[in-house]
Amino acid sequence: MITCHAPTTSCVTARLAQRLRDETRTLHVDAEKSPFMSVLLRGRMRRAAYAALLRNLHAIYEVLEPALARHAVHPALAPLNLAALARLPSLLQDLVGICDPSDATFELRPSAVRHVARLRELDASCPERLLAHAYVRYLGDLSGGQILRDIVARSPGLGPRVGTAFYEFRDAAPAPVLAEAFRSSLDRAAVDAPDAIVAEARLAFAWHRDLFDEFAQGFGLAGPEMP
Repeated sequence: MITCHAPTTSCVTARLAQRLRDETRTLHVDAEKSPFMSVLLRGRMRRAAYAALLRNLHAIYEVLEPALARHAVHPALAPLNLAALARLPSLLQDLVGICDPSDATFELRPSAVRHVARLRELDASCPERLLAHAYVRYLGDLSGGQILRDIVARSPGLGPRVGTAFYEFRDAAPAPVLAEAFRSSLDRAAVDAPDAIVAEARLAFAWHRDLFDEFAQGFGLAGPEMP
């Protein structure tokens, strides 16, 4: 059972964005250096493995974004420009284009299952901490995701019709502008437990790293030495 402070409008946390960046940096780097991400960043990803990634990300966003919308007026979440950040429709577009629903890779990995369960728990009892998960996902989409867009588009193992809609923010501002606005919104967020927000972000990064490790093991991806 999560203990969460009642929301207020007076506890504005200064420099939350910097704390999140500094105190999750090691976990962020660990996730980026995983064998799975190494293969993806080198343009060597197989179609089935990439489909599994999209499927598991879809499950996370399918819970995260409706939860953020339900609590959009919460003082911790109100500064977010949720309409500009939403990824679920474009992610579903890519997922439908690459996945066969009968494929075993469509199943969720244990780390994604834990992540989804956590998001549902926060939605029900502590929406303030959803801010941490928004930070992990959206800033990743707005920074590293822009690099992945071009890599995915030219990865031969993914086929000619693999979409990159997930990485596009066509109807909003350019990604760097959205990223800077998101960081600014973190410092305007009225939160009662900044330490808990940071701890929650660390947990989310750890689950992403575990998810990549599960993919690497499941698909036999050896990392840099992979032929």
